[in-house]
Amino acid sequence: MTASRIVVVSPPFASHARPLATVGAALAAEGAEVTFACAPAFAGLAAELGLPFAELAFGDNANTGIAERTRQEADGERRLAEFLEATRAGAVPALLAQARHRRADMLPDPDSVFASVRSLDERLRPDWYLVDQLAYAVTLAVYALGRRWAAFCPGHPSYVLEGAGRFFGLPPYWPRSIRPADGELDRLRSEAEANDRTFTGLFADFLAGRAPDRQVPRSAFGLTSPEAVLFNYPELPWLPDLPAGPARIFAGHCSDVGTAVLRGGWDERVGELTSGGRRRLVLVSFGTFLSARDDVLGTVVRGLLELPEVSVLVAAGDRAAGLRAAFAGERWVDVADQVPQRALLPRVAAVVHHGGNNSFTECLAAGVPAVALPFSSDQFAVAHDLERIPAGRVLDPQRVTPGAVARVAGHAVAEAHEAREAGYRLVTGRGPRHAARALLSAMRRPPITDAETMRI
Repeated sequence: MTASRIVVVSPPFASHARPLATVGAALAAEGAEVTFACAPAFAGLAAELGLPFAELAFGDNANTGIAERTRQEADGERRLAEFLEATRAGAVPALLAQARHRRADMLPDPDSVFASVRSLDERLRPDWYLVDQLAYAVTLAVYALGRRWAAFCPGHPSYVLEGAGRFFGLPPYWPRSIRPADGELDRLRSEAEANDRTFTGLFADFLAGRAPDRQVPRSAFGLTSPEAVLFNYPELPWLPDLPAGPARIFAGHCSDVGTAVLRGGWDERVGELTSGGRRRLVLVSFGTFLSARDDVLGTVVRGLLELPEVSVLVAAGDRAAGLRAAFAGERWVDVADQVPQRALLPRVAAVVHHGGNNSFTECLAAGVPAVALPFSSDQFAVAHDLERIPAGRVLDPQRVTPGAVARVAGHAVAEAHEAREAGYRLVTGRGPRHAARALLSAMRRPPITDAETMRI
């Protein structure tokens, strides 16, 4: 049997590119010929994982590891600043800001992306693509070209829409501590529904000019692979309805947790913070965008310091210098711009994070309890799942106090055994290698015919 030729396509965001490239490396380990396609800044990631790289541009929105530090066009910087400011006003204002920015952030220059994908396709002639579900311009291009693809869902499974009343940007459920008022939710629903109509109209116009024989999807955000969808998530019994047609593959996680090695002096740094194992280390990390919320980071650190025998390591991005100054007198606080999170997880007692998908699934894989403070996107749904499993606790970042952090983090650490058992049950036997094998199996089946794609 000849090896499958696969192109893995990621948008230029570190939180998407790392798990996708990790799955790409697992596909290659199974014998596939894999090329990783992304913006030029991610060529190093492909090289690190031993994958050939192909350049693919996506517009002016990017994040190579720390959002504020990433070089972007002026419009991209403005949208980032507006989003971060909106997170200070609450959950719905943050989601509304994202809704306003969606056209520029998620469907940048579809004609240019189509030309790039077509050129890439003619050059590499893959058997199929693995495309990030949120890279809508790429999905549209691959669909218009009539090529086979599997979808990769980088966040909460509700990103893959199915059923009436489901709209991208409208959380399917909320954690107990964050319940917006009905009026706020009505406004958010209206914006999300308007975005759905706008995007679907844009898809229709594009297909009319580029591929008039292709059916227009009922919802642009609902366009996904009819053959296979890979979820970077555990399979949970209460998830919203998901598409019934494609193979649904739950990876559990798409990381190298358990095999990643601490390098560059980090082993010694952790040893000092844990005082040779006599203190418990809590990692605080709000991801590549929300590390800019140093006000909440500071509150979290002050709360954690109320716990006995606890040390704190904070990933603070461009706000690291300010936080170092704020806690300069605290021996058991260490602040870095970035941390090797996946390698650190086996050494920490708990993680305080933002409800990001990668942090959530990596903690499950490592058996580490978490406290989530969700700000935006799918983080509210992820936080809901975290507390329902239960694998941790949730706080509202708009109302958080040091006392609340100390109380909830103390409970999370005390319940570490239960969280560990819950996590292991969900991810045992899963991970990138499982995902790669399941994908290859699904895509070895005969291609879905055009008639069978009419369900979209």
